[in-house]
Amino acid sequence: MESEISISKSAASFLEMIKASQRGKLKIYLGLAAGVGKTYRMLMEGHELVKDNIDVFIGFVETHGRKETVKLLEGLPSIRREQIFYKGKQLDEMDLDAILVQKPQVVLVDELAHTNVPGSRNEKRWQDVLEIINNNINVITTVNIQHIESIRSEVEKITGIEIKERVPDKIIQMADEVVNIDLTIEELIDRLNEGKIYDKSKVSTALQNFFQKDKLLQLRDLALKEVSRQVGRKIVREIPSLQRGKMNSLITCISSNSKPAAKLIRRSSRLASFYDSKWYVVYVQTPKESPSSINPKDQRYLSNNFKLAAELGAEVIELKNKDRAKAIYDIASEKEAGLIVIGAPVISWKNKIIYGNLFKDLTKYIGNLDIDILIISSHEKN
Repeated sequence: MESEISISKSAASFLEMIKASQRGKLKIYLGLAAGVGKTYRMLMEGHELVKDNIDVFIGFVETHGRKETVKLLEGLPSIRREQIFYKGKQLDEMDLDAILVQKPQVVLVDELAHTNVPGSRNEKRWQDVLEIINNNINVITTVNIQHIESIRSEVEKITGIEIKERVPDKIIQMADEVVNIDLTIEELIDRLNEGKIYDKSKVSTALQNFFQKDKLLQLRDLALKEVSRQVGRKIVREIPSLQRGKMNSLITCISSNSKPAAKLIRRSSRLASFYDSKWYVVYVQTPKESPSSINPKDQRYLSNNFKLAAELGAEVIELKNKDRAKAIYDIASEKEAGLIVIGAPVISWKNKIIYGNLFKDLTKYIGNLDIDILIISSHEKN
């Protein structure tokens, strides 16, 4: 009964947002792992909204054959799926165009991090969701904590599994509401053993891999912290008088030969989110790094890092200057930055000289200005 009241209140809250909406609202059900009940809760809310005469359609739901979830499909209209032939197979995808034509008030979209079948209009489902809300259609969706881009390295360290499907932080940050679907680890493992998450033939393998208690505890901690950060962002956005030390902008400095720059970018993304600040990723090209001189491998790292920074919400700025520190100081002054983030050098005598001088020169230029410098370790695997 208490759970039903909670879902009803959640639906009522989202309904109020819909009524005040100028663009489509985005609500995300977040979980620590498969099987916590994200899709179930999304469908329950869909039914609550239908009771309030809201035009709700299922855009795409993956039940994984779970009986309770399958039952909740009854009474909710679905938009037809698009059928795409790929490698000799007919595969179903969410039909973005059909949703935009139907234009329901609310569309339910499962598995936000999903990669679409080649031949779809967008590569990722989160890109489909962006199109939907930009067409003033409200979306309720689901995602697991391991798919958030900026904590990818933490998750991979915890699980030992490469996370291939990821959602940019900007999507989480732009959400109007993020709800953590929380279960104790004991409850989750009980559900697994009862065959409510995967077929019983897969339970033993799951318990030896992703569903180990220590891994799940750490993922649960990450999920709780992410929702806490979302609440903090909402307070800053909606109650400006309570902003805590709001920073106007943050500068992240990357170099061309630094593979660990991806970690630097992800950490900076979370800082920019925490402070609700503008964020710039700056690369200063010295004469030794001109297009004709730069190592192709380094150029590849650089291009990938530019792409990552843009996906996470940064404005990428490329400068040319033989004096890195002066160029960084100038852009930090222009953007009224409160923090400059740089990476600790990978240990080598050459890097110690280059980056040691960068830190020393930066502190000389900054002088008595109200700008802090944060040095982030490069050693953790990205």
